Amino acid sequence: MSELCYNPGCGLRYEPHSNAGDACCYHPGVPIFHDALKGWSCCKKKTIDFSEFLAIPGCTKGHHSNVKQPEPLKPDITCTKDGADDTKPGPATEYILKGPKSAEKMKKERPSSEEPTVKLPQRVTKSLQESLAKLSTSSRKTDTNKEDNVKSGVIVGTMCKNNGCKKAFQGPESDRETCNFHPGIPIFHEGLKYWSCCRIKTTEFDEFLEQPGCAKGKHLWTKIDSDKKLVGCRYDWHQTGGMVVLTVYAKTSNPEHSHVDANQTMLTIHIVFEKDKVFHKALNLWGVVDTSKSFVNMGPTKVEINLQKLDPVNWAKFELPPQKVEGKDETREKEQKEEIQKEEKAKENKPLAQEMFLGDEPPPLEDDESDDSLRLSDTDDEDFD
Repeated sequence: MSELCYNPGCGLRYEPHSNAGDACCYHPGVPIFHDALKGWSCCKKKTIDFSEFLAIPGCTKGHHSNVKQPEPLKPDITCTKDGADDTKPGPATEYILKGPKSAEKMKKERPSSEEPTVKLPQRVTKSLQESLAKLSTSSRKTDTNKEDNVKSGVIVGTMCKNNGCKKAFQGPESDRETCNFHPGIPIFHEGLKYWSCCRIKTTEFDEFLEQPGCAKGKHLWTKIDSDKKLVGCRYDWHQTGGMVVLTVYAKTSNPEHSHVDANQTMLTIHIVFEKDKVFHKALNLWGVVDTSKSFVNMGPTKVEINLQKLDPVNWAKFELPPQKVEGKDETREKEQKEEIQKEEKAKENKPLAQEMFLGDEPPPLEDDESDDSLRLSDTDDEDFD
């Protein structure tokens, strides 16, 4: 009775009494399927077609075998480190991959610009400290000479020129008094009035004038120099994956009188530079920032404001453009355009004028059928002659 050989790659029938040592040609290895290639681990021949793979002759000779090859063992996991039974399939875990937020979603989730602001920490370079030290020594000499010339001509009743001080000069004893004043400049923005130094905001102008000074010093009876000039500065910005950097090109900026305040969506810049120049600007940021990880680098020629992005999204602009508010002229123009469009639509919808005759259009008259009643006859021509 013939039996079937179960050696891989053989599959022939054989007689048990004639099973010699070289009767079976088989593969002792295991089949391998990798990158669309099919082959055996025992020999190097590979193919793409499955029928050719089955026809690969065996690479080893031996006895036929009627025993089925055991299946490869699978790892039997009974429990985890915590002792929980993992033999039963648990619920499938769901993974949700979140991409970057869209611009519309960011607008909806945008924090309010009226949140309290935080002063960003300053990092002053050594080169700026050296340049400020040289500038202060030269300015002290000029200020002392001017003060000596000015004090000799002060008139009684002269008001102090420091911002926020309401004291008048009464004599030499007035020079010994302490002056409470505002070292900053007045700011009027979006209906709010405040000083750039103490930032106590109010909507009433009288309350703004009554705010007490936040700094102490000597009275200034006569202005030695002109007031600090509010000037503009050139600035630009660039961004990386998680940071936005705004560079303000201001030379010898004063860290004591300069500050940068920000919340998640607003940035207020106040930089005092070159002794008497002030750059002040409030910006509505395009994106949302993390103020706890933001800082300011102050150098001798520029000030870099480093803002940490809350979401790793590329900013299209640094400043969010203001929303347009339609005025009376714009609304009138829109109304006129709508009226014109309505009139054009009404003209298009009107039916065409119907023909006055019924049936088909009559054919045009030929020359033979034309009316000759108005022509002169031959007899009429002779009468005229």
